Amino acid sequence: MLRKVRLNGQSESTLSNYGRCLAKLSLYFGCTPLELSDEKINDYLLMLRGHESPSFSYFKHTVYGLRYAFRLMGREDRAIRLPSIKRMKELPTVLSRQECKRLFHAPKLLKHRILLCLVYSAGLRISEVIGLKQSDIDFDRMQIHIRRSKYNKDRYVPLSVQVAQGLKKYYEACQPKEWVFVGKDPHAPMSTRGGQFLMRSAVKRAGIEKKVSLHSLRHGYATHLLEDGLDLYTIQKLLGHEHVSTTLVYLHVAQRVARQAHSPFDTLYPDATQV
Repeated sequence: MLRKVRLNGQSESTLSNYGRCLAKLSLYFGCTPLELSDEKINDYLLMLRGHESPSFSYFKHTVYGLRYAFRLMGREDRAIRLPSIKRMKELPTVLSRQECKRLFHAPKLLKHRILLCLVYSAGLRISEVIGLKQSDIDFDRMQIHIRRSKYNKDRYVPLSVQVAQGLKKYYEACQPKEWVFVGKDPHAPMSTRGGQFLMRSAVKRAGIEKKVSLHSLRHGYATHLLEDGLDLYTIQKLLGHEHVSTTLVYLHVAQRVARQAHSPFDTLYPDATQV
């Protein structure tokens, strides 16, 4: 599976998600999924769906992992017989601007405050923020270089002036070496679990009741940009979405002020005496 993922140029997080689910299934039965009957696999999947824990995403990754493994071994017939996953149509939970401000002031540590601000200010995924190296922050051009993210694509996003100032203060105070945010090991980046934990702690300290995660700040970034009048195509590129249909969901949560229909000629010459 590792070889196939790398040859296809897919993200290794794909292998991590699928591999973890397939490993648990193999441990449960004491053999690989390839040795199991369809009936046993379906019983296992039914067990996953019947419990609140693990989550639906875990069930989904198990199905996708099985489908990937069967196709990899030339068993398309078995891949087709797996249950289909209907795409969830839930709208993202978005923090208000005031809630964002409370959240950014909640952590005690400067590093944690800067991390939350950076995620929101640039619309980063958790894997992107913990994977940032100091060389990826360009203070001269005021850009952040996101390398080999989802879909193995690079992109640039604007660096906020205020966040840039905060980053410089953080560098001066904490003296990180290679990575922007390190964990317990000063030579390794912060773990995904560490980022999720600091978000949960900040949400609790800020008194926010909404069910949110670090990824919710990325939702807030897109929604607030849309409310500020930025066009959907640019937001798609900033987020690194493969298709604009993924970005369209923010139209349903953004609170945009309706404008009265008008002729563009009137905005071209706002002063009638200029015509």
